[in-house]
Amino acid sequence: METSTYKGFELFFLFVLLPTSFLIEYPKLIKAILAIAGFVYILIFLKRKGLLKLKFPDKAYWRPFWKETVIKLAIIVVVTGMYVFLIAPDKLFSVLIKRPEVWGIILFVYTFLSVWPQEIIYRTFFYDRYSGLIRNKWLFIFINAILFSLAHLFLGSFLVQVLTFAGGLLFAYTYQKTKSTTLVSIEHAIYGNWLFTVGMGDMLAFPGAQ
Repeated sequence: METSTYKGFELFFLFVLLPTSFLIEYPKLIKAILAIAGFVYILIFLKRKGLLKLKFPDKAYWRPFWKETVIKLAIIVVVTGMYVFLIAPDKLFSVLIKRPEVWGIILFVYTFLSVWPQEIIYRTFFYDRYSGLIRNKWLFIFINAILFSLAHLFLGSFLVQVLTFAGGLLFAYTYQKTKSTTLVSIEHAIYGNWLFTVGMGDMLAFPGAQ
């Protein structure tokens, strides 16, 4: 059985040292190998614990989940819509209007190849592996959000850091309550896809309408 010290070093390597190392100039092949190795390590752990199986949460969680998600989405829609309108009005719904095929591809790729891997790493694995290290749930949520934002440093965008930190707080809170990878992935996909839809794709290092 691993000690808390071992888990602490593991957390530091996987969630601090590895993502920040991508800011250093060294061969992209080595970066890819390190990232894949870290992901495979996490997948093996989750597989052994049976945490990779698609599980639908208890019915009791669905109603409050959708109620809270709709409220949070409404706030996000207003804030981000006003932001794009004021900062870059030409981008407002530009991909959806000008290049709907690209918009559809972005939503599909983001939902299945970005959201799910992020959630099994930063919520499913992180909570199962490290929740015992920090007993204060609010501090744990804060740390999780900080590390989630840290993983996006390589994109070189302050806006991305702010949004991923805010998103990290929301997703960690949802997972804290439901312990459901399915629900938190749905929430993540809804908010993320809205950002691309409203016209923040270029701002978030995703392709947009030219």
